[in-house]
This record gives sequence, structure tokens and C-alpha cells, in this order.
Amino acid sequence: MPDHSESNRLTVEQPTRGADRNKSLANRADPATDDILLPSLDDGITLLDVDGSRGVPILQSLVLDHLLMHDGPAFWVDVNGHATTTTLAQIAPSQRLLNRIHVARGFTAYQHYGAVDELTTAVNKSIQRSTNTSQLGSQQASNRDGDSSPHTPSLIVAPAVDAQYRADDTLSDQHAETLQSRTLARLATYADGYDIPVLVTRSKQDEFTAPVATAADHHLECKQTRMGPRFVGDDFETLVYPVDDGAYYQTTFAYWRQLIEARATQVGVEPTTPSPATPTGGVGTGVTTEGETVSVAGNPLLDAWTAAGAGGQ
Repeated sequence: MPDHSESNRLTVEQPTRGADRNKSLANRADPATDDILLPSLDDGITLLDVDGSRGVPILQSLVLDHLLMHDGPAFWVDVNGHATTTTLAQIAPSQRLLNRIHVARGFTAYQHYGAVDELTTAVNKSIQRSTNTSQLGSQQASNRDGDSSPHTPSLIVAPAVDAQYRADDTLSDQHAETLQSRTLARLATYADGYDIPVLVTRSKQDEFTAPVATAADHHLECKQTRMGPRFVGDDFETLVYPVDDGAYYQTTFAYWRQLIEARATQVGVEPTTPSPATPTGGVGTGVTTEGETVSVAGNPLLDAWTAAGAGGQ
């Protein structure tokens, strides 16, 4: 077990460029939280590769951390259950944070592409609803970063961006590659048009997903170590995550919740106690694109955009 002098040397190398806001914020708050900061996301496409797992809590933690630091909603094009409400609710310090996440799910390659293609329509509807609510006096901007708006998107998330194009056996290899390329091009357009980060992951690192790496403006890797997760990026590197006296490390959901709660405290968001999990019950209903009413387990996120063919929930 390392002594205190040794653990003090095992500290997070503070980021520069886009993440320097994190450091200055921590310096104004509690210096003891410097060691649990997550890397911030710069404008443009960021490819997150997680070594050894699907990285669901890691991806979700980055999203929640970004929303705590910026105003505006996140738009999430989901596949394979990355946007599960159960895990998000376990990590999120407040239900209000989850209410800022709009999710659409694509269960086929065409549905996934449709959800990405119709994102501008979803954004416009969200802006209209948000501004109407704001005019009624029930929404106020926090201006956490002094730049973002509570009405316009602050983040787009597309985990496993290759998954549906890879798995759809109705597509030829060439057609699958073309559809994936069009999806990447649309995401790049949104990143430039809205001046926001687009966070993507890929299900595999191979020749098929080489274009994903090519399209990315930034590359962030999370490697699992015996001491905890280690982020490595262009300008950010996490060596260890100390807990308590710096001698112990954990990577459970409670750990990720600890990170997000620390961030929430820094930005003045008071954490709320989550309601008990209900494994077999639901907490509400949702409407599919076909108009079918379905039960929703866990804490529901906002309804997906429901353009024809978008594959939303």
C-alpha cells in the first residue's frame, strides 16, 4: 500500500486547452477535488475508446459532467442500451439533469441514420418548447460557462456509431460503409453548425471503423487499470483516482456517482436523493413513432424526436 508521500505524487496531470476550465473551477472550489476531475469535451467530434468494456458508466459520466458545466440539452442517438435510464439515474446527482437529455434509438441501420438525419428537426422543436417555457418564467439560464445557451444544444452523443451498420445483414458491405460515412458527415456538420462537442464511441476497432477515427477531431482513450480508469487524450491524462487517503480506488457505479456529485457541488447544483429502483415496475409511459404507448422503467428521459423513420422511443 503506498504511503501518503507516494500517493501525493500519483495525482491527476491537470489538462490544458479545453479542459483548463475544469482546473480553474476546482481551484475556486475545493482543491481536494482536483484529483477526481473528468476530461472536458472540446467542440468537434471526440472519439472515446474504452478498453476492456462497453464503457457505459464512463460514457454517461462524461455526458453528465458536460451538462453540469454547460447549459443546453444533450441529444443522444442510442443503440444497444447505452442510454439506459437505470444506470444514468444511478450516476446523476439530480433528476433535472436527466430531463435535459433527449434520446432517440435506432434499432436498424436506416433507423439510426434517420435519427441522425432528423436531429435538426428535433433541435428546432426543443428550442421552441424551451423558449416558450422560458417566456413563462419557469426556466432560467445558469450560464455556468458564461457562453452556452439553455435553449441550444450543448452536446450530441452517438455511442457505438458503427453498430447498426455493421450488424444489418440486409446491407451490402459497400452500402453499410456508405451509410456509416453519411452518418459521420452529418455529425460533423452538427458539430460545426452548433459549435458543440459530438461524443462518439465504436463497438470495435477494425477496418470498418477506421473512418470513425479519421472523422474525429479528438481522440480520448479510457484504459482500465488495477487502480481504476485512466483517461488519455491530446491534452489530458489521468494517472490515478484516489479515494479517501489516496490509497484505495474503486470503479463501481457509486464511484461514478461520486465524481458527478463532486462536480454538481462545484457548480451549485444540489444533489437530490434518487427514488428506490423498481426492477419490475415502471415509472411512466412513452410513445413510439408508431403511436404505441409503452411503459418506461427507471427514471424516464425526455421523449425522443419522432420524425418518420427516425427510430425514436
